[in-house]
Amino acid sequence: MNSPLMSMRKNATSHPVRFLNDRKWHIPFFASLLVSLTLLLSSTFGLFASPYGGDQLPFDVTSFASSEDSSEYFVELDLMKSLNRSGYSKWEAPRLAYLISGTKGDSRRMMRTLQAVYHPRNQYILHLDLEAPPRERLDLGTTLKSDPTFSEVGNVRVMGQSNLVTYKGPTMIACTLQAIAIMLRESLEWDWFINLSASDYPLVTQDDLLHVFSNLSRNLNFIEHMQLTGWKLNQRAKPIIIDPGLYLSKKSDLAVTTQRRSLPTSFKLFTGSAWVMLTRTFVEYCIMGWDNFPRTILMYYTNFVSSPEGYFHTLICNTEEFKTTAISHDLHYIAWDSPPKQHPISLTMKDFDKMVKSKAPFARKFARDDPVLDKIDKELLNRTNRFAPGAWCVGSSDNGSDPCNIRGNVSIFRPGAGAERLSQLLQTLLSEDLRKQQCS
Repeated sequence: MNSPLMSMRKNATSHPVRFLNDRKWHIPFFASLLVSLTLLLSSTFGLFASPYGGDQLPFDVTSFASSEDSSEYFVELDLMKSLNRSGYSKWEAPRLAYLISGTKGDSRRMMRTLQAVYHPRNQYILHLDLEAPPRERLDLGTTLKSDPTFSEVGNVRVMGQSNLVTYKGPTMIACTLQAIAIMLRESLEWDWFINLSASDYPLVTQDDLLHVFSNLSRNLNFIEHMQLTGWKLNQRAKPIIIDPGLYLSKKSDLAVTTQRRSLPTSFKLFTGSAWVMLTRTFVEYCIMGWDNFPRTILMYYTNFVSSPEGYFHTLICNTEEFKTTAISHDLHYIAWDSPPKQHPISLTMKDFDKMVKSKAPFARKFARDDPVLDKIDKELLNRTNRFAPGAWCVGSSDNGSDPCNIRGNVSIFRPGAGAERLSQLLQTLLSEDLRKQQCS
């Protein structure tokens, strides 16, 4: 059987005169020529008036008229302005979007952390990486579905597509960006994105946190950062690594190649904590990347040692629009090994007072079911049932009942001592002296 391509070749060869002398194409040709000329004249001389009056849609093609500042004519900036619109009034109380991540054996810890930071105003997404067996992921989803509050409010999700996440590798960034993209697609009604792991735990209630951030500018990004210098520059920026999580189905350590690379000259490298609280506007920029810079930085950090401790930091400190919004704190209390302060130590009872004095809203890392978590529940969160209670819990607590079984107004908060501690921390972080050190 002859293929259509062979038949076409035969016809084109055997009837060359008919092909050239066929006049059927004259009418469509002149019609298309007339339409093209009409469109050209209309774009040049304004033959047709815009149906939108003087306003243009974000994706309209704009003319480059003479102006002292022509930046307003670029479609990328129009796109940016359209994305920066909030889905609700800026005068409303803030909403937070949480990513809680874990690996094999972490589902119970993730549930405990979720319940401790839960509030109906917020959005939550859970990710168990590919190392966790399917049964554990299924059990996590079943537990969430069986919870009447989660089912009714509908603000908790489990990522169905699991990723293999390598510690200190770019797969951790990829997972974070995927979670952000899902959050943006599902709901624009949140102001800050927070990433936590199963070994993190809150030191304040969500009423404390939301109350304090209600009085805060919503363009502030909390991301511990410093310029990459000294030995870290040589050990992290120059080696080329390969993250096995990008290619293999089983987790293993990062592979380091023998090749070395030179340092970038078009942007400065920054580093800091992998745990962040980022504004919706900034993470929209990370996902959309209308000037392509976020993708350039992402490709650079694909082969970078400890890329989760540098990607967002380098991006925000090299972008004029956002560099002045970076507050150098990760809102965590972390105790490091000494020396060389490369790995956090597990927190225990002996660290409780230090955690409280730090005034941070979160702490890490905790061993599974460590007794200090019960102490935090009792003394800091007042948590005796599923959730850390807030003003939204208006049910009866008689006979050990859960007051959060009945929800009240989720825009009303009942701040406690945690709000006072957090306010003191933010007052220090927002002082003029510390703001001068941003991205320096």
